[in-house]
Amino acid sequence: MNMQPTALIATASNGAPPAAKPSVAKSWLKAIEITARIEQQPDRLLADVIADHAAATPDRPAILSEQNSLNYAELAARIGCYANWAIAHGIARGDTVCLLMPNRPDYLAAWLGITRVGGVVALINTQLLGASLAHCIDIAQARHIIVAHDLIDAFAGARAHLTSAPRLWQHGGNLGENSIEPALAASEGKALREQRHITVDDLALLIYTSGTTGLPKAARVTHRRVMSWAGWFAGLTDAAADDRMYNCLPVYHSVGGVVAPGSMLMAGGAVVIAEKFSASRFWDDIVHWDCTLFQYIGELCRYLLQAPPSPRETRHRLRLVCGNGLRGDVWDAFQTRFAIPRILEFYASTEGNFSLYNVEGERGAIGRIPSFLAHRFPAAIVKFDIEAGLPLRDAEGRCIRCAPGEAGEAIGRIGEADARGGRFEGYTSAAESDKKVLRDVFADGDAWFRTGDLMLRDDKGFFHFVDRIGDTFRWKGENVAASEVAETLATCPGVVDASVYGVAVPHSDGRAGMAALVVADGFDLEALYRHVAERLPAFARPLFVRLRPALEITGTFKQKKQDLIDDGFDPDRISDPLYFADAPAGHYVALDAALYRRLVNAEVRV
Repeated sequence: MNMQPTALIATASNGAPPAAKPSVAKSWLKAIEITARIEQQPDRLLADVIADHAAATPDRPAILSEQNSLNYAELAARIGCYANWAIAHGIARGDTVCLLMPNRPDYLAAWLGITRVGGVVALINTQLLGASLAHCIDIAQARHIIVAHDLIDAFAGARAHLTSAPRLWQHGGNLGENSIEPALAASEGKALREQRHITVDDLALLIYTSGTTGLPKAARVTHRRVMSWAGWFAGLTDAAADDRMYNCLPVYHSVGGVVAPGSMLMAGGAVVIAEKFSASRFWDDIVHWDCTLFQYIGELCRYLLQAPPSPRETRHRLRLVCGNGLRGDVWDAFQTRFAIPRILEFYASTEGNFSLYNVEGERGAIGRIPSFLAHRFPAAIVKFDIEAGLPLRDAEGRCIRCAPGEAGEAIGRIGEADARGGRFEGYTSAAESDKKVLRDVFADGDAWFRTGDLMLRDDKGFFHFVDRIGDTFRWKGENVAASEVAETLATCPGVVDASVYGVAVPHSDGRAGMAALVVADGFDLEALYRHVAERLPAFARPLFVRLRPALEITGTFKQKKQDLIDDGFDPDRISDPLYFADAPAGHYVALDAALYRRLVNAEVRV
């Protein structure tokens, strides 16, 4: 995510925005005011903001959790312990430390302290195992790794795959020879061992992409981005010292680990850290901790809607929820059932160079660029060739802007705000970084960041998410957006969860639609066929259906599709029930080995 602080400064100096709804104007102006300070005070880091709160309101809660809680004085002291640990163990400016720890207050204290003195902290996904975990540690080139005691076995399983040899520090558990606890205890109550000049342009974090279609990449995140994310959302959510944000998202990711806690800590409020999301416990936690906000991922909202009613689901003090991926088909039901006063949907990515914000609360939209910022925001939507996997070019070799209502790839111009651009800080791999850059887009020498997301812009200027490029496939000469098909399937009675993807069919061009479904008791396959036939064009209807006990997701609630795609529709590889859409018969039929052979031999028309 990139909140473009420099763009906001220029706008602020050009005057106030034109008339708008009071709450909307207030949100934008507060965000502009907060993020403008980043340029005015380039030596000020988030740890310094926390230190100021600790001096002014030491007893005010900062981080709350079932494991332990920290007020601002305690958090500032804990940050100091990790900073001194880093200095004492020779962690120089730019040296990397890996952090493998579940959601808990010390996670934030650790990376805030280590980065305060110039170290770089790689936030490792706690769901990874074996070679995948080793890959993330290796690409960080870390000298040290801090591992929670309950994840030591996971680290041990990755060791055989490592090409690097970081020093292990165990956090918590029994105090063995690798324990970090004695070193931290030795710094309690002590001043910083060494003052280092660290600025917002220094690298702070490595945050990994989800790796839904391959091994994760490590995105580079400077202190500027950390401060920008924290400040921008503190402004847009109108965060105050008496706010409490519930955060059950993984803290190894940018939203759960930086945006949610950072916005509260910037404002002097408190963040409630839950170890993981639980639909059955969610509303009890919201009421117990007296939360005024929570951070969501779209699928989290849908899981809550599917859960049985809770007596506390409307007995809360929430004033706003903030997140991304809330689909239009669940927006109204979610807001109404749970009595949510305001939804702030946004679009951003960890490595991206622009963001969108739906400050107005337009149902199903991911945001729009306000007119008073239009001259500074570097976003465009260009026509895209699904088969080639690249934006289309005209006769002059330039990309072609999409018309309103036309889907294409969203891109962001790379550069500084005063040159109509946004920063792209890239990955640890220069080759991977280069893959995300589109050159000579509208003029010789210009460079744009490829989001990999298909979007469209409506007549009111709101952007709408269509699909990930990898999730859009072509069948019968038409482009199919997997997310749109999944939304249609989700409205069919008995469908609990749906994942849609394209699979190759021998002797056929493109990829046919396939749906992996989780269904409830009473699900009717005949009703499903009628449902999609009435709502989807023929080319978009799933040709194959696979019934699964559950769908695999990442820690940030993104569906894992690659294994499903690799399995295809082969009953020899799949033990789940499989079905084929028999158009002449007008219903789904069981897909067994005999039918599979007829399909791959083109004996059955698809």
